[in-house]
Amino acid sequence: MSDGIREQVRQRYAEAALSVKDEGEAGCCESSCCGGSVSEAQRVGLTDKSYSSEDLGELPQEAVSASLGCGNPTALATLSPGEVVLDLGSGGGIDVLLSARRVSPGGKAYGVDMTDEMLALARKNQERAGAENVEFLKGEIEDIPLPEDRVDVVISNCVINLSTDKKKVISEAFRVLKPGGRFAVSDVVFLGSKRDLPESVLQTVGLWTGCVAGALEREEYEDILKEAGFEEIVVEVTNVYDPEVVEGLVGPEELEALRRVPAASAFVRARKPSGEAPDLG
Repeated sequence: MSDGIREQVRQRYAEAALSVKDEGEAGCCESSCCGGSVSEAQRVGLTDKSYSSEDLGELPQEAVSASLGCGNPTALATLSPGEVVLDLGSGGGIDVLLSARRVSPGGKAYGVDMTDEMLALARKNQERAGAENVEFLKGEIEDIPLPEDRVDVVISNCVINLSTDKKKVISEAFRVLKPGGRFAVSDVVFLGSKRDLPESVLQTVGLWTGCVAGALEREEYEDILKEAGFEEIVVEVTNVYDPEVVEGLVGPEELEALRRVPAASAFVRARKPSGEAPDLG
């Protein structure tokens, strides 16, 4: 991840964590499902639709308030007791805490985040939830601080798009997954070619931190997963964003371009090969 973008992302999410601590909601994130391009009301609406009332009722309010995602990867992942889960960019801990419940007894949920303020909030939420099978790790998703073949499932919620080295992120996810392990991610994708977008869209900092400018094309995501070694790859679009949600961050030309090449939330699924020898009869 380039230093400039990385620092902007770190600052945005540090502010979000401190806002939850001080005000009870991620008030700094005036826009985007991830914190930079969709109104706060729309972001909350996306989160509420992604999680059941039963899910949200299990969690500390601070974990819910800090959720800046675009889906519910814990539902996508179909977790089972005894499994080990890793959340890339775990933020305030909502998906780690939900995962920890689903993999109990006998399982464990890790979260990795590069932002000290989010890690502090997540660990506080872990304490509030009384979750013992949880560990939050300081690190970057391009260099996951876990050994290879360690986890059964990698999840993430609107975070991989924030990296400027997505090939490294996906390669690292493949490395830490056990043979047969699952990649189950909610993320943002472009529906069309980014070549048709003006450079001003792709370089706008607010659109990067808001999970738009850094998104991959849907086919590009599939290709990177395949290149890393994954199989059974599916990218399922769940919600296409109205370009008007970024009004104020870009001009009329950019809005028109985003109508032609819209951004969308998607569920991204893939599997690491089991490594079993083929049955030759």
